[in-house]
Amino acid sequence: MVIIAPAGSTTERQLLWLFNIDEVEQKFVVRNINKEHPELGYAGRYILGLLGIETEEEGNSYLDEAILKFGNRFPSTKEFSEFSRSTVKDVFPVELPDETLMAWLEREELLFKHLERRIIRERLSIGFGKDNEEDEVEDFLRFSLSIHNRRKSRAGFSFENNIAFILQSNGVHFSHGAVTERNNKPDFIFPDIEHYHASEKDFSQLTMLGLKTTAKDRWRQVLSEAAKIKEKHLITLEPAISRNQTEEMIANNLQLVIPAPLFKTYKEDQQSKIITLKSFIELVIERQQNFPKLYLF
Repeated sequence: MVIIAPAGSTTERQLLWLFNIDEVEQKFVVRNINKEHPELGYAGRYILGLLGIETEEEGNSYLDEAILKFGNRFPSTKEFSEFSRSTVKDVFPVELPDETLMAWLEREELLFKHLERRIIRERLSIGFGKDNEEDEVEDFLRFSLSIHNRRKSRAGFSFENNIAFILQSNGVHFSHGAVTERNNKPDFIFPDIEHYHASEKDFSQLTMLGLKTTAKDRWRQVLSEAAKIKEKHLITLEPAISRNQTEEMIANNLQLVIPAPLFKTYKEDQQSKIITLKSFIELVIERQQNFPKLYLF
């Protein structure tokens, strides 16, 4: 495989991190990925996935339990997120929300892959179409498209489900997917959409959080959401975003939130300008205290 990436781009930064290279400059560099990254982790698998490289993973010990619970079908994302969380032990959504989030997401991704393979294998054994070859082709294309679409949407919904569960576990109040100006629907508004619309002058205690599993240029979509809130917050699972892009986010009053286990993929000067999920939760809880009449525990 030959990969060509623009200088200074996120793709270049991700490749440099994956192969533990400071700068390529004008030379060839050889790396053995098995020695450099014996445990790829989420970030390594993420970057390889962008390159179309599937990684072999063990860990289908809960597959039989999933089949017993759901049968040979795809459950709703919310159902599957709840089941996946139940299989992860020794996590602490209040004390260690960043590590807990990543553990839940990694387990859910692994279980989904195993369940998906089992369901696809069974469907392939049945075959496609009934009457003629044209029906067979169309039936296969519909099935293939449904698999592809489910893969794309599942990750985003899983991210939302698990973030919402962590926020609830920490006693954070929020509105999810509520409508602001121009029919925009930010992922999360704090403390809630009622306070957002009721606020007329002082917006300093309002907070919004956008979610993007992959930032790329999609982070710009967050800028037009929740017009009353000047500084937006965006949490993403994308490792090693380029310095150029993080600086552009800062220039547009966008505060990047990165789960702590992914911090290592960022340069030291970048790390000082991004915050963890735990820090974000502490921020919204502090602001939440300014609404004592509504929130009495």
